[in-house]
Amino acid sequence: MKTISFCNQKGGVAKTTSALNVASGLQNKGYKVLLVDIDPQSSLTYSLGILADDLPATIYDLLKGEKTAGELIQDINGLHIIPSSLELAGAELTIAGQPGREYLLKDGLKDVVKYDFVIIDTPPSLGLLTLNALTASDCIYVPVQSDFLSIKGLKLLTDTVGMIKKRINPGLHIAGVIVTRYDSRKRLNRDAVELLQRTFGDVLFKTIIRENVTLGEAPAAGQSVFDYDSRSNGAEDYGNLVKEIIERG
Repeated sequence: MKTISFCNQKGGVAKTTSALNVASGLQNKGYKVLLVDIDPQSSLTYSLGILADDLPATIYDLLKGEKTAGELIQDINGLHIIPSSLELAGAELTIAGQPGREYLLKDGLKDVVKYDFVIIDTPPSLGLLTLNALTASDCIYVPVQSDFLSIKGLKLLTDTVGMIKKRINPGLHIAGVIVTRYDSRKRLNRDAVELLQRTFGDVLFKTIIRENVTLGEAPAAGQSVFDYDSRSNGAEDYGNLVKEIIERG
């Protein structure tokens, strides 16, 4: 089983979109995938058509030790998810004083063994919830919008990963950087990709996710882009990304 966090402290970089569609694409290839939503905004939960505010229990209950992962997993058309809710926003204060607070998610997922991939969608911050996700992960995928402001913020993330690797999770590493919301007509986007290629080399996925309206419409319908419109550019791009992930092993 491989646990991957989709992480970027900057919002609007298609982090949740990437987590959902990579998971769906892997499922379509026959892999067993568990999604974990540890973002209080619950975007991943809503993107699968789950009304987060109506849930009797969420990942917050897992972090508090009041529910097991098995009790929280929901099956949405074969794709499994541990959902989140806005209630999680208070978790950082609630769990901050607990011993081993950075291991709460890892401990909560320790009995989850039947999956090939566990994919965690993290908040757009580097707080305690993200720390829990990175402690529980084997590696990180970083979606980054193809502009220089997005790239500039990656240094803080890489510094944080280095700190966690040194103190908590020695195996943690950035295994992939994903260019998102790309428009080849914009020189700014082209220049940003060149900079990412120079900075990250082979860590940068060759597949580029183009700007595509379908990627915004699909979550509103509670579907992955493959289910919503399998012939769209978004489905083609995420399909190619999934192939590249599988090829990398």
